Formats: sequence, structure tokens, C-alpha cells
Amino acid sequence: MLQIIQYQKTGEITIEDLPDKKCGDGEILVQNYYSVISPGTERISIETAKASLFKKAVFRPDLVKQVIESLKSEGLIATYEKVMSRLDNYKQLGYSSSGIVLKSQCDGFVKGDRVACAGFAYHSELVTIPKNLAVKILPNVDLQSAAFTTLGAVALQGIRQAKLNLGEKIVVIGLGLIGLITIQLVKANGCKVIGFDISDKNFMLAKDFGCDECYLFNEDSIKAVESFTDGYGADVILLTTSSNSVEPVERAIEFSRKKGRIVLIGTTKIEIPRKSFYEKELEFTISCSYGPGRYDYDYEIKGIDYPFGYVRWTQNRNMKAIIDLLSDKKINFQKLITHIIPIEDGLKAYDLITEKIKEPYVGILIEYKKEIKREFNYVKTSENKVKNKSKIKIGFIGAGNFAQSYLLPYLKGLKVELVNVATNSPINAKSVANKFGFQKYSSNATEILDDENINTVFIVTHHSSHGKYVLEAIKRGKNIFVEKPLCVSEKELNDIRDEYNKQKQIKDIKLLVGFNRRFSKQFNVIKEFFSDNKEPFVVNYRVNAGYIPPDHWIQRSDEGGRIIGEGCHFVDVFDYIIDSKPISIYMAGIDTRNIIYNNDNVVLTIKYENGSLANLLYLANGDKSVEKEYCEIFCNGKTARLIDFKKVLLHSSNRIKKYNFKKKKGHKEEIEYFINLLQNNIDEKISFESIYNTTLITIKSNQSILGNSVIRWLDE
Repeated sequence: MLQIIQYQKTGEITIEDLPDKKCGDGEILVQNYYSVISPGTERISIETAKASLFKKAVFRPDLVKQVIESLKSEGLIATYEKVMSRLDNYKQLGYSSSGIVLKSQCDGFVKGDRVACAGFAYHSELVTIPKNLAVKILPNVDLQSAAFTTLGAVALQGIRQAKLNLGEKIVVIGLGLIGLITIQLVKANGCKVIGFDISDKNFMLAKDFGCDECYLFNEDSIKAVESFTDGYGADVILLTTSSNSVEPVERAIEFSRKKGRIVLIGTTKIEIPRKSFYEKELEFTISCSYGPGRYDYDYEIKGIDYPFGYVRWTQNRNMKAIIDLLSDKKINFQKLITHIIPIEDGLKAYDLITEKIKEPYVGILIEYKKEIKREFNYVKTSENKVKNKSKIKIGFIGAGNFAQSYLLPYLKGLKVELVNVATNSPINAKSVANKFGFQKYSSNATEILDDENINTVFIVTHHSSHGKYVLEAIKRGKNIFVEKPLCVSEKELNDIRDEYNKQKQIKDIKLLVGFNRRFSKQFNVIKEFFSDNKEPFVVNYRVNAGYIPPDHWIQRSDEGGRIIGEGCHFVDVFDYIIDSKPISIYMAGIDTRNIIYNNDNVVLTIKYENGSLANLLYLANGDKSVEKEYCEIFCNGKTARLIDFKKVLLHSSNRIKKYNFKKKKGHKEEIEYFINLLQNNIDEKISFESIYNTTLITIKSNQSILGNSVIRWLDE
């Protein structure tokens, strides 16, 4: 499929032939007929990507904060490499399109439906859309007009936030594409409207849509508003501009009557002067995209709707309202269209919005070939050639930031063949293939699992999918490296155990979970320090994990939570140091009204068959200035302390031996061990039984905290 993409490091925009999209559960697969260029949003994306690192920081202060935190914890070189890796990727452009459903895996849509799409509606021949981000197009609405539905919903949500009343006088600042749609909706609400822009190029079109007056946006604008409102000021000011200036907000304050309402629909810089707002008692609202449900995973991805009686206008219902208005001829999007550009010539659209081509434009449509029947191709061959023939032929399922930062760089230098990488996003798969030298890239994990040439699979997806992919890989007799956790439920764990034991009788497959800490130099020093001890251990591991908001993906119930997702690391350390079977566990959390916060602030105690005791303090309520990880181990008159992987202190006979380390946590050593295990069949440093027990402990710890009970299972 053809898709328009942008390289983040340079801002270059290209048209690429990528693997076709795979339709997942709860989605529809759509053959795009048209997609709309959003001039303001996409121009900012181009300018940001082309900017220097300093200017990128100015555009994205939120990311600067993340970089500063990374500098503190990982140092300059590691942070720089991470930033460069993030920039060495591609971005998908576009968010509003229309087309025909080719396949449906959700209720409400069938093959052949004409639909308007939002959010994941990229400039691409094929798109996969969750059901709440698509609406059916009524028979008398053409596909070209329907392609603007999402932009219409953006304007409509701003109108709803403004709470317009019949007969009110409205100011629209910014007469671009969104502004012109906004004017039509304001008039449909029975209001009078005056429009402002820094250019008069769209004034005639604005008046054609019903705008009562149009003026240039300058120092004289206040006089026009005073005249238009009989000196009272506007009831509502709608900001539909895309600007890095504070002037639109400052002028909006001047335009407003006392107790007026200002709604920001565009992407304008905000600096609110208290005095002016205080004196007029103004109401300022930022409209969130195309309505309630935006950025809510349960709504957008899982398709869980809000109750109609309580949330009348969701983003999906806003989209349907736009289709209804088009059907009733209350608004007109055909008049907005100035250019229809075939996907093959799609770069011309960006020359227009960046003014490389000096030509007036308003609505720019990307047009796609009208083909319904097609053979799907989920794999593309890259330009990389096989450098070193190897018996280890690797396929990667998932390749996000973690894989690109902590796994793939270490694999790249080893004697292995990187055969295929599959991610849900074809553009990400292409980026990873180019960066690390994969021979092929794909949008379908099944292509890797079914490839008999691939004998080793790396699974680095979201936690909820680990169990499924591990089980399928075991059934196919492949070696497996799965980033932690192994799985998120006891049923998955037992299914994996049964299939693994069955396959081991047929073929000596290897399975490793990404418990990297046991492979670190720090814990190897500690292990050696206690190598001659026979007494029970007492181990305390404090993790100052930090707060993660409830809406983060890792907090979702289907992802297992933080103890299953990260706590397994520290349980594995206990297993490595203590080297005994667990016999009981008990986990307790703090008691607040926030259930998730309770489960993020816990103490897990594990008793072992050899008499040892381990405590994990996993905390989200600490200060960031305190080291993230602190471990102390007591045994036979000796003590070892690990301080955030920077230092190891060994206490024995009233003496202290100090070791200083770079803050590395064993990822490199882990990868090297796994490849060595496959190449040379060395002794395994971690057994399947150990992996099973560690995973079971974390799963049962959640049962313990829910039931406030000690769980014993050695003899089960």
C-alpha cells in the first residue's frame, strides 16, 4: 500500500510502498478513497521536524522534561543516543478520510459500507479504524465531502464548548479550513458572525458561507468588533488559528463582552493575563479535538461507548452529526475543495502548505485508486542484504522504543541473521528494518511465526499479548526471547508450561524472559561474594518506581499491572541470589481511595524452602531524588548493598569493598548469553522452572493483595 510518511530527524516527506494493514479485533479495514490535508497541523509537524534540536525543544517542552530526567538517571551519552534513536523514525500524517470497508471485525459495519474515518485515518491506501472512530456515510453524501468529517467534528466540538445561543454575536479568529467550517456551524446555530484573518484570501468564501463581516486581523480589529456588537463586545470568540503568538488570545480578550466566552479550537499559544480576565469575568475553554472519548483508550481502542444519556455528544456522535448536516444540506464541504491530488503526486500537497508552490488553497484532498478487490501482502523485502550467514535466524514481533534502545543495538553486532520485523504499524516496521538491517519487514506477526526459515523469535509487544505469542512460537518449535513478563494470567502460564514440556520432548527449544538484572555485572559480583554461604538469606529490595497515571497502558487490567509487568524483575533477582523454591507469599498495599495507587505501593514478602526471606518494597509515592533501586542482602555475617546500579558495597569482617559501575542493568550481557546459548548450547543460567515460579509469584501476589491472604503453593 502507498502511504505518505515523514522522517522525524529531517522532516523529509516521502511516499512509500509499505506492507498492507492487518485488520485486528474491534476494527474495520478501510480502502481510503480520499483523505484531507490539515494545513495547520501538518505544517507545524513539518516545521518541528525540520527544526534544530534547540528549536525542537522550544516546540515540545514536555519532551525536554523527559530528557532532563533521563540525563539525571542515565547520563549524557545514553540520553543522547536515546534521543537520536527516537528521531531516527518515521511519522504517519493525516487524521480525516473516507472510503469503503474491505473487512469488518466489529459490530455495526460490514464489507462494502461507505465510512468516514478519524484518528488513524492516515494518508494511506489502507487504514484500520476502531469502531468508535468511524461512521457510516448517508447515501446522499459524497465521499469527497465525507472525507472532511473529522475536521467538521473538531469545529463542532468547539461550538458545543461555546454553548451558543440563538442570536448571539460571534467572532471567529482564523479563516482557514477549520475556521470556514466553524462559520458554517455558527450560522446553522442561528448566530451572527464576524471573521478575522491575517490574509483576505478566504474572505469571499467565508461570506459565501454566511459570515456577516470579514476583516484583517490587526490593531484596528477592535473597532470592527465594537461596531458589529453595538459597543458591547462579542458573546463568544472562537480561536481557530494555528499560531505560536499570544496575540490571538490577547485580542480575544479585547473583543469579548463582560462575562463572555472564549474557546480555543486551534493550536494557539496561551498566556492569560489575570487582570483582563478578572475585570471581565471571562470564561476560557480549550476544546479537546473532536469530542469526549478522545485519548481514552477504552473508548477509542476497545470500543466502549459512553452512555448516551450522560454523554450526549461523543466524538463518534459528533462525526454522525456532521454527516447528518451534510445530508440535510445545512453545511457544504464541496466548496472548500481547491485541490484533489493523486496519492502518487501527494508531495505536491506539502509544497502547497509550505508555500514552495505559490498557489491559493483551502481544502486539499489526497485521492486513492478505487479498488475494492485486492490480494493482501503483509511483507516487504528491505534493501538490506545478508552480511553473515548464521544458523540463528531471528524474527522480531514488536519493536518499540525499548527494543530499539536495549535489545536491537546489542543484537546488531552479533553473528545472527535479522530476517523479519513485524509491528502493527507498517511504517515503524520499515524504520526498524532500515535502522538495524532486517531483510524483511511486516505488519502481521503471523508472517514471522509461520516462516520456517525463522528459528528464533523475539517478542517485545505490550504485556497482554506476550502469552499468546509465546504459546504460538512454542507450538512451532521456535526459540523464544520474550521481554518480561512471560504472560499476565495463570491460565496462560499453565498453557505455556504444558506446551513447553510437550515440545521439549520433540525439540530442544530455548526460552528466555528478559530478566536482565541477573545478568548484570553488579549482581554477578554480589552472587560471587555469597558463593560459599549455606545459611538462609534475608534480601530487601526497595524500588522507588515513581507514579504512573491510571490512564497509562501499563495500568490497564488486561496488561497485568505493575507488579506483573515490572515487579517480576526483582522477584527474579531473589531467585538468582537465594536459589531455592518459594513456598509462600504475602503482599499488602497502602490503603487509599485510589485502588491503582494502592497496588503501586506494596510490600511483597516471599518465604523460601531453604529458610530464606525476601522483601520487595515497590513504591510509587517517593521522591525522584531518591535512587530508583536499592538492594541489601544479609547472610552469614556478610552484607551486600546495591545502590541504583552505580555502586556495589560488600561488607565483611568489618571491612567494605566498593565497586563503581556505569549504570547498566545487564541488557547487553543478557542478549549475549541468549545468543551464546543458541550457538554453543552452553549451560542454562536460568531454568524454565525458575521463570515459571517468578511469573507465578507475581500473578499470585495480585491474588494475595485482593484477598489479604498468605498464598502457599509448593505442594500444589
